Amino acid sequence: MMELNLNRVDYLQVGVTSPRTMKLLPAGEKKGCQKVVVADHQGILQSFGIKRGDVQNIFKTLPGQKVTRLELGGAVGTVQDKIFVAAGNNVRGFNRKGKQFLSFETNMTESIMSMQVSGSDLFVCGNYIYNHYHDCQDRNYYLSGDKINDLVILPVDKVKTVMPVLACQDRVLRILKDSQCVCEVEVEGPPSALCLYQNDGGPTGEEILYGTSDGKIGLVSLERDEDRFVPTHRWEIPNTKRSGGVVCMDNYDITANGVKDLIVGRNDGVVEVYSCDEECDEPVLRYSFSCGESITSIQGGVVGNAGYDELLATTYTGVIFGLSTKSPPKPPTSAGASFMIAPEIQQKILSLKAEVDELQEQVIKEREQYQLSTQSELGGISAVPYFSINDNFYLNHEDASYLLTIEVQTAIDNVLIQSDVPVDLLDSERNSAVVSYSACDPENGNFLLATYRCQANTTRLEVKIRSIEGQHGTLQAYITPRLQPKCCQVRQYHIKPLSLHRRSHSFDNNKKGEAIFKSDNISTISILKDFLTKEATKRKIRLEISCDIDDTSIPHTLNLIHPKLEEQLLLAKKVQLIEALKDLQLHEHDTSALTPEYQDILDNAEHLQKEFKRQPCHLERLYGMITDLYIDVYKFQGVNVKSKVPALLQILDNYDLSTLIDFFQTKP
Repeated sequence: MMELNLNRVDYLQVGVTSPRTMKLLPAGEKKGCQKVVVADHQGILQSFGIKRGDVQNIFKTLPGQKVTRLELGGAVGTVQDKIFVAAGNNVRGFNRKGKQFLSFETNMTESIMSMQVSGSDLFVCGNYIYNHYHDCQDRNYYLSGDKINDLVILPVDKVKTVMPVLACQDRVLRILKDSQCVCEVEVEGPPSALCLYQNDGGPTGEEILYGTSDGKIGLVSLERDEDRFVPTHRWEIPNTKRSGGVVCMDNYDITANGVKDLIVGRNDGVVEVYSCDEECDEPVLRYSFSCGESITSIQGGVVGNAGYDELLATTYTGVIFGLSTKSPPKPPTSAGASFMIAPEIQQKILSLKAEVDELQEQVIKEREQYQLSTQSELGGISAVPYFSINDNFYLNHEDASYLLTIEVQTAIDNVLIQSDVPVDLLDSERNSAVVSYSACDPENGNFLLATYRCQANTTRLEVKIRSIEGQHGTLQAYITPRLQPKCCQVRQYHIKPLSLHRRSHSFDNNKKGEAIFKSDNISTISILKDFLTKEATKRKIRLEISCDIDDTSIPHTLNLIHPKLEEQLLLAKKVQLIEALKDLQLHEHDTSALTPEYQDILDNAEHLQKEFKRQPCHLERLYGMITDLYIDVYKFQGVNVKSKVPALLQILDNYDLSTLIDFFQTKP
């Protein structure tokens, strides 16, 4: 395959944008450059095109309520060039020239977060509610058991019926018919974005692409057998590079090989292009680009130059840029070479300079006016500036950690993290902020107080956190931007009792009023028992709890922990030896007499120290898991063994698996 080279071109800055609020209008009969429509949090919908490198405005509406979704529609089988925007519970429709032809206030009790339009049918979702309207008349309704992240409609012209698909936070795709869920498809992560395969659902219209909040991408085929669905997982691309979550997707032939490529926009600013290999149906990564802030919308088309394909992207802060197949202009061949700037480019530079000067003057005037209003003798007022925050807090089950991402529309000054339960802060590769810790008072419910001081122009921060199962509470982030006057917003994130577990979707619906929990680890059952008992007591609900413990589960669990514990003990031992070996190397120079093991430690010293620093408390956490397991095993027998914990820790310091198992099986 040929190498894909794309070059960034910046077009426009709008306000803060929600996911999937930018679209490219279909090209006209002349097949020239396409027009762009975009809506932002100021409620402004605007359309523009590019002509000779300049932005040409088509129309622009007045400010209003924050726009949360933008979709294109039209009669089935015709050009989809009608523009629909959702704000609050209202949907408005515009033609491509900006004339409004629809204003429909739905009966939604939530703000619309997802929307699809198919002919005369309108489909909208809030956080938990799905509604279907036909000709603005209420037709179908569904209440989801968990948060709805996205919505897609199977193409009616192919499947011959209305089939909505909901992406729900509990790792399930729900296929609806009328007001009923007829099929549930479990996926490997919480699905955050949906898209029809090849933009039309494939040959049968039943193939759906999904992206997850933990960065995976997959394809599901919803094959029908009469009235029953037989979902098939065609492929899934794991997130081996630990990239951000998927926000938006599109299909476009940017590689010009006759097959549409998969275009992905992620919340860490990465744009990716996947195409199918000749020998394999699973897509392969062909191109990756990072812009440093969340991608909220991505589309493929022809925008800046006729005849040149490009990917058009919108970021969270409203930057609209393209990744074009057109090569940038070549610089002069030598340092002393002279070259002429085209008159239209000179004029553009002059107009941009004039615009910058005008904006600077306006900022100075507004700042002076604000200072005067705060110092007024009549009782000056100081308004706290509002700033928008885009944050996510999700579990990465592969390394048992939580990733907290905070993105602000302006530069971040600092972020203070506070927790009322013990948590560990881990190193994140994409975090350049300086962290400092403050003294805490655990007795008063304060286990963590850390401040991240960000570098200039940092608008996005990642914090990696590892919690302890059984200890639940609240994590708070105090976010302070570089604004005057100083202000701060607080965000709260709940850490649950079984914080490192994921939902299960296999249930026996015949056991009404009864629940059976099974686990390899007795500590998990102990946490569940304590929490359910506490909640039942609080709500005055009578519960009958019985526990059946299999003695073979204890050595089984210890064998599961064994490889991780052995790896961490070996790593800690190697790191302790590094300084002594370096001193020996400094004085002796010739280290050939060292054993291969010690030589390997010297050769990989930097990597070993980096790995140990990345997970500083991992060994202590494994010790804690084994200690909790020992206490819980005998707690179910009514025996308190806390006095035996020092002996257990001594065995762990001189670790041997068989000795540890014998200690567990010896009655105290």
